[in-house]
Amino acid sequence: MTTEIFERTVAHWPLAAPPADYVLGHVRAVLPDGVIDDAVVAIRDGVIAAVEAHPPGLSADVDGQGLVCIPGLVDTHSDGLEKERLPRPGAELPMEFALLSFEGKLRASGLTTVFHGAAFEQSMGRGTPRTIEDANLFCDTIEARPDGLVDHRILYRLDVRSPEGLAALQDRLDGHAGIPLVSHEDHTPGQGQYAERAYYERYMMGSRGMSAEQAARHVDNLIAERSGRLGIREEAMAWLTEQARPGRIRLLGHDLTSAAEVDELVTRGGAVAEFPTTAEAARAARDRGLPVVMGAPNVLRGTSHNGNASGRELVARGLVTAMASDYLPSTLLAAAFTLVNDGIIGPAAAIALVTSGPAEVAGLTDRGRLQPGLRADLVLLAAGRWPVVRSVLVSGR
Repeated sequence: MTTEIFERTVAHWPLAAPPADYVLGHVRAVLPDGVIDDAVVAIRDGVIAAVEAHPPGLSADVDGQGLVCIPGLVDTHSDGLEKERLPRPGAELPMEFALLSFEGKLRASGLTTVFHGAAFEQSMGRGTPRTIEDANLFCDTIEARPDGLVDHRILYRLDVRSPEGLAALQDRLDGHAGIPLVSHEDHTPGQGQYAERAYYERYMMGSRGMSAEQAARHVDNLIAERSGRLGIREEAMAWLTEQARPGRIRLLGHDLTSAAEVDELVTRGGAVAEFPTTAEAARAARDRGLPVVMGAPNVLRGTSHNGNASGRELVARGLVTAMASDYLPSTLLAAAFTLVNDGIIGPAAAIALVTSGPAEVAGLTDRGRLQPGLRADLVLLAAGRWPVVRSVLVSGR
């Protein structure tokens, strides 16, 4: 490629230039297949026009001053908004304010596309009450948020043993435009994420201040209650299959534990393995061609807080295609750089885990890579043991 496209962009930039057109120079650009140490990026109409080595003598509209330039991060599973709205028990904040407040944290973490988890269930949750009313309020607020520096979207989370959740999600998606992202989950202690019930009991002791005896009794009651809802689970799975097979939804299987569960997900029309709890499940998912998502906090810490598979070890085995923030957005970049600093994978592969990999999970083909023709969602950051985001540019704004 020649420098003609960059010269043409600069030459046709009027004094009152539209923010969707500019040239960014002198950055370390992380591409899908490597890094250009001194790169120039041309943006036209909010789309990447070209990326190449910065030619000598070429002036740029924005001097990147050697900062690392990566695509805007994509997060397919964020529960942070739920925590932002209820920072302390009883201290509930207005939903619109919580979203605005959380958006600042997302930008500071380099996120330009985020799927907020809306939990369709009627329960006390593991620490926070979850209601159908709140799920619909989450969706209404996110859908009403005007376009800005973050593309807010929804991950519809269905508790497959919640009859209220199933009915509400069916109503919510009736006539839905596009292909929604739906994750089905079953957090009944003794299986899935909490295969060892002791971890669930410990969670309840920490989140609700229960004694060991109270937590054990609570889990006993919860297992007994949810064991009587197997019929609802079968109904939910049948409905999800009806939606996923013809492509009306993009289905994620949450907390898969075995190859058999991966096969069942594929049979249902599932497209993604989300947070597999064992190496066996992760390997089976990759063998079946499914993207595999692991939690960035798990990768950053090097271990699961529930005693499940280590995300970092699965990355080292080549079994992870994407990371999600789960509950802490800032862990995405930190986990990616930790993988590089620890010599587990290279920079391009690490950045792909938080950009192009999640974009593939969500079925988004217009973002996630520094390539011509894609959205100009860019992040400039200072590299180091812990990367610091200096600027976020979304579609040229």
